[in-house]
Amino acid sequence: MPEQQLRILINQMSIEEKISQLLQLAGPFFEGSESQGEITGPMEALGITDHSIRNTGSVLGLTGAKEVIQVQEAHLKNNRLGIPLLMMADIVHGYKTIFPVPLAIGCSWDMDMAENTAVIAAAEASAAGVHVTFAPMVDLVRDPRWGRVMESTGEDPFLNSEFARAFVRGFQGSDLTQDRSRVAACVKHFAAYGASEGGRDYNTVDMSERQLREYYLPAYRAALDEGCEMVMTAFNTVDGIPATGNRRLMRDLLRDEWGFDGVLISDWGAVKEMIPHGIAAGEAEAAYRAIQAGVDIEMMTPSYEHHLKGLIENGQVDESLLDEAVMRILKLKHTLGLFDNPHRGASIELEQELILSETHRQAARDAAAKSCVLLKNDNVLPLKKEQKIALIGPFAQSGDILGPWSWMGSKEEAIQVYTGMVNLVGSTNITTAQGCDIETGTEAQLAEALLAAQHSDVIVLALGEHSEMSGEAGSLADIRLPQIQLELIAALQSLNKPMVAVLFNGRPLDLHGVYDQVDAVLEAWYPGTEGGAAIADLLYGRQNPSARLTMSFPYSVGQVPVYYNHFNTGRPQGAPDAQVRYVSQYLDIPNEPLLPFGYGLSYTTFEYSEATISSTTMTLEQPLTIKVRVTNTGECTGEELVQLYIRDLVGEVVRPVKELKSFRKIILEPKESQEVTFTLTEEQLRYHHSNLEFKSDFGDFHAYIGSNSRDVTELKFTLTK
Repeated sequence: MPEQQLRILINQMSIEEKISQLLQLAGPFFEGSESQGEITGPMEALGITDHSIRNTGSVLGLTGAKEVIQVQEAHLKNNRLGIPLLMMADIVHGYKTIFPVPLAIGCSWDMDMAENTAVIAAAEASAAGVHVTFAPMVDLVRDPRWGRVMESTGEDPFLNSEFARAFVRGFQGSDLTQDRSRVAACVKHFAAYGASEGGRDYNTVDMSERQLREYYLPAYRAALDEGCEMVMTAFNTVDGIPATGNRRLMRDLLRDEWGFDGVLISDWGAVKEMIPHGIAAGEAEAAYRAIQAGVDIEMMTPSYEHHLKGLIENGQVDESLLDEAVMRILKLKHTLGLFDNPHRGASIELEQELILSETHRQAARDAAAKSCVLLKNDNVLPLKKEQKIALIGPFAQSGDILGPWSWMGSKEEAIQVYTGMVNLVGSTNITTAQGCDIETGTEAQLAEALLAAQHSDVIVLALGEHSEMSGEAGSLADIRLPQIQLELIAALQSLNKPMVAVLFNGRPLDLHGVYDQVDAVLEAWYPGTEGGAAIADLLYGRQNPSARLTMSFPYSVGQVPVYYNHFNTGRPQGAPDAQVRYVSQYLDIPNEPLLPFGYGLSYTTFEYSEATISSTTMTLEQPLTIKVRVTNTGECTGEELVQLYIRDLVGEVVRPVKELKSFRKIILEPKESQEVTFTLTEEQLRYHHSNLEFKSDFGDFHAYIGSNSRDVTELKFTLTK
């Protein structure tokens, strides 16, 4: 259906029908929904009529082929012009087959794997009737108090951009019209939601436009450059104006400057939330600000539905803005092929065939193994099959390992740690005890744990946060493990047995009481459906850990936000001429994080040598070649992540002390060496100047090459004309 036909369709619509296309409601509002009887109260509260529902353009959170088909068929019978519904849902890191949370996937530094997780999630979701997923979230994050860090891929704009592209490719493929196994992607949250003050969800964001463009916007732009069909507005303010009503952000930058002509959707209730924000006196003004900003779909509030017609009739809003929004929504429905096949990929048979298939489970297992980060290992791991293991902790036999935004996943179908270990090596040498609950414990639980541990060779502790302690509205001021778990560690430590901590959590933690008390730490995050199997693979050396942190682990919550690509100060700690006290420092803790960006261990060791740079000068036309030799000095095959950073020593504005510019993954056999080569171009030196011009500076630079952002070799060069 070309644009001319869509224009004819719009001309046939009444103003009320057009406005209702902009309304998004939850599934139970609709005839055919199996939970429709529960919606009477919400309908009355929102002031939603049957007429509105018959003409609504999209549905939120309805899934399952049988129910989706029922709702779509009932809708098409009731809708005067036969315009199909868009079915949207939060398919963030898997549909039924749940993959590791995005922060964990980020730690894989593996774009092919990330893309494949999205391919599988899209295939399962599409078969269940989903057309659009509210993913990827590409918000740059620096504050682990914010619960939604689990939904991002970390603190670096370059790496986040690469993952944004990978996820969009995976969800959408190359042809949404023909490939019904894919779904449209919705990049979120535009913009800078990850910079909420105090790490508190929905809170204020305040930063310069230069910082916004330099760090927070690149990943959104990368997703759109990859063809992402939809953008979701953020809850937060940007330069004093809530994003959902921010015309400069949405209309001037997103639409006009970047040329985005896809669908812009509000987050849940964000249009009406402009009232408590204090920039709208009521729903009418909220609707006015949102439509002027270019918001096409209002999610779960009826400001457009109640007030847009009046705003148009009294001349405050030009009807062309309404028509533009409707056209974008209809174009997306056309792109998805819904006018030709309103049920698109929904299939009860295919749904049963794909969901939690053995192929998908294996992919989830591989992804989890590549996403767990080995943070410490004092010659305890890998475990040996003949060792007696005491598996202790609230996550030893817990299915709560899927993490937030896994609403269609099943904790009962998740592979627990105990199950994974027993499946791999048998039950003969494994005993288990809970030790405590996540936040509480009893003397009997502790006694049981101590008894199990006394007869073991190695204690494996499965510890962490329950899934509701992170994710949306999961902000925490104290990011240590709950006290009862720290007490469990201390009690078991008195036995003087080797101890391994496996951590399940959605954020970087303050690891005091863990890192300093145990002999090995494996950061498992929320690893998904096959988490227990993947963890067993890693603990017993069937897989060699290869993941690296994409978000720094703080030494203390008092440091946060703490991140690798920070600015220097006029009085930096450690400067040669600095006085001991009067420098930028804490008196009671280090400035540096406990564990830096890019950090992670393996069961083998790697040595870097012979770092060279092809020239000490770079020109606009002549790039540099940077090389380093990496040798596997250990006893087993391992994968190393070689990382390249730069620093602009004198910029027109202050530049970070390090910036990631490239990375390479290599697999080396024991004693094998490989020369790793990077090409560094002038384009990679560019940044936003004070006038927002994107260019490089002539002058001196440092290049750094190494295994993480801290442990690097320095090379010097100068950019000249």
